[in-house]
Amino acid sequence: MALATTLSCSKEESVIAETPDQTLGLVDEQPSQREGDCGYVDGNWSSTASLYTSLPNSGSTKGASLLTSQNTTIKTFWRGSSVSAPTFRFVRDLTSPSSTFNAISYSNGKIYFGEAIFKWAYDRDNSNLINVMILAHEYGHQLQYAYGLPSRSESTARAGELEADGMAGYYLRRGYGKSTFASIATAYDAAYAIGDYSTTSAGHHGTPPQRKSAVRLGFLLADPGNSKLSAPDFDYNFFYYYNGVLNGTYRLAQPQGISPEFHAFMMSHMEELGRIASGEMSDEDYKNLK
Repeated sequence: MALATTLSCSKEESVIAETPDQTLGLVDEQPSQREGDCGYVDGNWSSTASLYTSLPNSGSTKGASLLTSQNTTIKTFWRGSSVSAPTFRFVRDLTSPSSTFNAISYSNGKIYFGEAIFKWAYDRDNSNLINVMILAHEYGHQLQYAYGLPSRSESTARAGELEADGMAGYYLRRGYGKSTFASIATAYDAAYAIGDYSTTSAGHHGTPPQRKSAVRLGFLLADPGNSKLSAPDFDYNFFYYYNGVLNGTYRLAQPQGISPEFHAFMMSHMEELGRIASGEMSDEDYKNLK
């Protein structure tokens, strides 16, 4: 890789990842593959991490350029061409590579994607589908920052994280062209793998089964029988149906803006979503869903 000139940078106030009312100190941006060698990105990353505009195109980092292009494609899908795409960067740490097992969406229009989580996802599916799902999830947070979402308030981060999972599932079907459940099964499995059971922690992202069901709900909302949803409309519909899933209420009135036919379609999947969210559905049944 061609190296850029070493940059000078300072350690400004560190922040908590994915918090919309925080600012961060960043290295200066450079028009080259390597952003800097100053050893500091921000407080969410190791002190020896640096920003890169690409990854070496070999082994488990092959195809990383797909995410750079998808960063713009996902933005255009949701917000059209009049809004700029987030600044997208990879984070590498040659001293402690495992420290980059993270992807973070910042409220000042930046998405940083760790090399370690990229490799983990690539090793599970070398089509990079899981990496696209993770990026679509992080862009979901950009939509939340832009529109003041999620509309549901909880004592943990779960509502925002599950909605971002749903937005990822929506994009994989409606924007990325994966029309069958089987074609994105590995992405659902990845959502399960990165869930947590720290239900009282402020950073709780949702249990593994809940995350799996949230992506499935997003996939169902993307059915061609439903009109394309804006981010605020997605929020309204997602939580309308997901509240029913969490509460075990499988008979709901037709929500505003949804046709009777599509509402009936969603009602036919409510018990299924409940079984996924509770962990009752077997892996075999799950992967055979239509």
